[in-house]
Amino acid sequence: MSAGLDAALTGRRAALLDLDGTLIDSEPANQAAYRSYFAARGWDVGPDVLRAFAGRRGAEVFMQLAGPWTGEDALALVDGVMARVDHQAHPPRPVPGAAELIRRLHASGVPVALVTSAGRAWAERAVGDVLGVRDLFAAFVTAETTSAGKPDPAPYLAGAAALGVDPSEAVALEDTVPGVHSALAAGVGLVIGVATGTPPGLLLDGGAKRVVSGPAELLRS
Repeated sequence: MSAGLDAALTGRRAALLDLDGTLIDSEPANQAAYRSYFAARGWDVGPDVLRAFAGRRGAEVFMQLAGPWTGEDALALVDGVMARVDHQAHPPRPVPGAAELIRRLHASGVPVALVTSAGRAWAERAVGDVLGVRDLFAAFVTAETTSAGKPDPAPYLAGAAALGVDPSEAVALEDTVPGVHSALAAGVGLVIGVATGTPPGLLLDGGAKRVVSGPAELLRS
């Protein structure tokens, strides 16, 4: 392993990895779907509001964030957005170094859990078809696993439990502030921010102990 990865794993027995934005570059497709849906509804939604959906369950954001959708069924709103996700126009791509990071963790005997706000079907497709490392994950925590999503600690608590470790014995990689908050609230021992979309300063302000540009930097540092 690299010095950077060795340092990240010092005193850690497991890795808890976010998916979208951390391992897979899928945000262009997701953001395009939200913009398309909002435009079709005649809603003027600014970029700051769009960013609120990154790294979180869409239904929870619709319920908690005031907007032109207030009073509507949150699950129906999410269905409307998801129907507009076009992976042909915006194909999901691996974040550089993501697959190699997972392979190195697995080869080193470090169990890996996926901890994502996405549904199980997309998670399986992403790590299988896009990354090609489906069998290297010891556990999946998806939208179906816990009743509350990030920034609630439930997803990371579930990830650690699935791997049989205390959260303090794990390292987490996250690309959004809600994800960082979720991991910290769960008591994850080391939270590393991945600045693929969120500015490094925001991830550090959110509580990340360290920020890298992506998995590739962690592997070579």
